Amino acid sequence: MVVIRLARGGAKKRPFYNIVATDSRSRRDGRFIERIGFYNPIASGQESPFRIAQDRLEYWTGVGAQVSPAVSRLLSTKTSS
Repeated sequence: MVVIRLARGGAKKRPFYNIVATDSRSRRDGRFIERIGFYNPIASGQESPFRIAQDRLEYWTGVGAQVSPAVSRLLSTKTSS
């Protein structure tokens, strides 16, 4: 099953997350099928804290991919603001 979830990157104490479409059996930061966005929880100034390719998200959910709870929470905060 394909899952859309966060993959952690960045340095220690400075997290950066890629939003990826991956096989549910893969490790959190392991192999993925496609990177569809990012989330930067410590963005400041002009930096964008969250970006996702909406067309790719619609494609993956259309073919049956499940969205993780963390990503669905990010999507709901994006649509409400």
